[in-house]
Amino acid sequence: MITDASTETLKMTLGGNLLGPDDPAFDEVRQVWNGMIDRRPALIARCRGTADVVATVAFARKRDLPISVRGGGHNVAGTAVGDNSLMIDLSLMHTVIVDANARVARVQGGALLQDVDRETQVHGLATPTGLVSKTGIAGLCLSGGLGWLRRKHGLTCDNLIGAEVVTGNGEVVYTSETSNPELLWGLRGGGGNFGVVTTFEFRLHPVGPEVAFTFVGYPADDRRRCYEAYRDFTQHAPDEVSTLVTSITVPDDPAFPVPDARGKPAIAFLGVSLGAPEAGEASMAPLRRVAAPLFDLSGTMRWVDIQSLLDANFPAGGLYYWKGRPLTAAALGDAGIDMLVDYAERRPSPLTALVIWHLGGAIRQVDENGTAYGGRGAEYMLAAESIWSDRADDESNIAWSRNAVDDFARFGYGDGLYLNYPGFLENQDEVTRATFGQKYARLQALKASCDPQNLFRHNHNIPPADPA
Repeated sequence: MITDASTETLKMTLGGNLLGPDDPAFDEVRQVWNGMIDRRPALIARCRGTADVVATVAFARKRDLPISVRGGGHNVAGTAVGDNSLMIDLSLMHTVIVDANARVARVQGGALLQDVDRETQVHGLATPTGLVSKTGIAGLCLSGGLGWLRRKHGLTCDNLIGAEVVTGNGEVVYTSETSNPELLWGLRGGGGNFGVVTTFEFRLHPVGPEVAFTFVGYPADDRRRCYEAYRDFTQHAPDEVSTLVTSITVPDDPAFPVPDARGKPAIAFLGVSLGAPEAGEASMAPLRRVAAPLFDLSGTMRWVDIQSLLDANFPAGGLYYWKGRPLTAAALGDAGIDMLVDYAERRPSPLTALVIWHLGGAIRQVDENGTAYGGRGAEYMLAAESIWSDRADDESNIAWSRNAVDDFARFGYGDGLYLNYPGFLENQDEVTRATFGQKYARLQALKASCDPQNLFRHNHNIPPADPA
């Protein structure tokens, strides 16, 4: 039970702030990136450090109050906020400390990708993260983490080497390969099921400050030729090269630097090659000569600029529904390409993108059972990214994304989904069981040891195993 006296005690305990529905800042703080999500938690604890998180979890445990955790608030399913729950908001905890000699970054749970890149690039270092700088590092890491470094250095979660976690039991636990290693195994892809990660420790790699970047677009009529070219290119691409192909509509925006391309449907290749920029440009050159380009913005760019290049396409408050599925190489066979062309032509919104990510490389080099994240043998990932602006169009946009991912199940690598692109977590139990497969029971046992009350269930939830 929540009483005025109990909330007053918690409020006095916190170094941060405790917000209730009557506080002026409440409605602003409860909002997340996806404008489709409108939920009202019972309370919001804006934590400033681990002690605040410990006090808030203890408050929730005593009242059996579900907890949601906001890192960056960028998950498309809106897992950062739940109705009638207690939101732990980590956005005030965004410090990044770099040990350049050890090539390790200690990152607080509320940091965004831009916070991480800003500090690590001072030393010419980086860790694999995502493609949009406003994304929170926490949620990205805990469910995998795909970005421009993936084929050379793996997923974000593959570079997690330690963490401080406040578990559902209210304990502060440090986990690494040598201390509580089972928890580290679970954090590498098992989501936010086990507690609040207050600090992440990431392995860093030399990157930049400048790298080769490819961003070339072709007219929509060349889609089939581009998909075929991408199939051929990815069969021989070195691990230093991480690319994707996406069917889009070029933004009809004065800021887009090629006026003749604005507003036109297109297919585009984007990618990064690590190492010397000149060699990187040469390795990606085949993607730039598939046909007569609609635009070509490729060249040598600063790493931090690449990391924020796509931010404007994903504004806070937009309407989003994304689903992702790992695929086998057969997805770019003739039948798969027929389907890609068809779905690209039927995109219900000019803001929507149909994306194929090339995987493999370092992702595949990690043992399948070495992390909770699975599906490491996948060659590609399909991301059906519905984005629109009018709530009257919700149904058609959601249906397009769902249908695309369902139809491509015939080329699926396993039966699971990519849980950073989970739609709205429909059929949650079925999806999580399919995604984790034989690892599911192990994750349930870990959940039972860390969060037996299942306080942390605003996520792709894994219920605790029943007591023996």
